[in-house]
Amino acid sequence: MRPRKSKSRGSSRATAVVVMRLYIADGAPNSVKAVANLAAICKEYLKGSFKLEIVDVLEFPRRALADGVLVTPHLAKLSPSPAAMVVGNLSDRRSLLGALGIHG
Repeated sequence: MRPRKSKSRGSSRATAVVVMRLYIADGAPNSVKAVANLAAICKEYLKGSFKLEIVDVLEFPRRALADGVLVTPHLAKLSPSPAAMVVGNLSDRRSLLGALGIHG
């Protein structure tokens, strides 16, 4: 499996494109939950103003280690600044919104 990318454009609530990378262990319950939780946040708040790359660490372990990822799921917000990261299944909505710079 290759890293999957999802790109969207346009937004009513976000002014800048949020660039994120989500590291998962494909099929693991917390990874599945993290993908679903992030998808819901992106749909509700980012309205297409985001770029998301999903990296399966089981398929690309060296990349994860090179990026400093030791546990999954692991979300890295790359831009806009400041960079942020959230570890876990992304069910803590307040924490996730804060890391993404969304005030809503």
